[in-house]
Amino acid sequence: MKSKISIIESAISTLQLEAAAILNVAKNINADFEKVVNAILKIDGRVIVTGIGKSAIIAQKIVASLNSTGTPAIFMHAADAIHGDLGMIQKNDVVICLSKSGNTPEIKVLIPLLKLSGNLLVGMVGELNSFLAQHADLILNTAVEREACPHNLAPTTSTTAQLAMGDALVVCLLECRDFNEKDFAKYHPGGSLGKKLYLKAGDIARSNEKPCIKPSASVKDVLIEISKNRLGAVVVTNDNDKVLGIITDGDIRRMLENFSNIENLIAEDIMGTNPKNIQHSELAVHALEMLKENNITQLLVLEKDTYFGIIHLHDLLKEGIV
Repeated sequence: MKSKISIIESAISTLQLEAAAILNVAKNINADFEKVVNAILKIDGRVIVTGIGKSAIIAQKIVASLNSTGTPAIFMHAADAIHGDLGMIQKNDVVICLSKSGNTPEIKVLIPLLKLSGNLLVGMVGELNSFLAQHADLILNTAVEREACPHNLAPTTSTTAQLAMGDALVVCLLECRDFNEKDFAKYHPGGSLGKKLYLKAGDIARSNEKPCIKPSASVKDVLIEISKNRLGAVVVTNDNDKVLGIITDGDIRRMLENFSNIENLIAEDIMGTNPKNIQHSELAVHALEMLKENNITQLLVLEKDTYFGIIHLHDLLKEGIV
């Protein structure tokens, strides 16, 4: 077994080799790359991405990234393609074929069949003299000097290069389409990522109690209201539901420190004025940013200038918005 130091050195060496490979691939971005992007932008069909072995796995990731950023894409395994899956290709589709060598038996069988369909064929390939490179209409050059594997056998650096080239393609396409946060939210409604992009402050505040009290309320009433709602605060409003201030747990502690006699105090004597607030239509993730920026745990939610509710930091953590 390798010593601990050599294991660390091996890991660092692997990452350095792969980082260098990506930088070298960047030098291969040329007119063909631009033509591929423009071709995909113009088609009415999909992007069919195919490959064999480890390249097939990278192809699936590229397909997932394309779909999630507004470019319809389908993965087609090169081996399955020659046993019926070629039927998924339509006349307006662009086909991208991934292969390090460009000479595997499955690729050599598949390429002539793809050429017969008349679809634009893009070869993402590491050997420019290969069968795939010679028959592709456009080439995305992912050549690497060697694999990170010490035996130069296991696909490592080469698949990293393919992955990076795919990411470059995806990012260029989404930028050309002016793909924005709202578009992204439409394709990612689930999980914490989706919540960051579509969950509104009002959605969270609506599920909480709406604690409020009048400015003339006694300290006892204030304490009862704060304890009852479990939000650590109560909002002071007038008869028209306009916000006059807020009283938090911290305000109660400061009251006890500053006043020896609290019997005659009322809400407006201890409330904080101009509380931090957010409109109910704003994204909840912006509420989290405000809480962090101001080092507070509650945030007032308004509908225009009217009291709507309260968001607590724990609400946002519960929703996975961190």
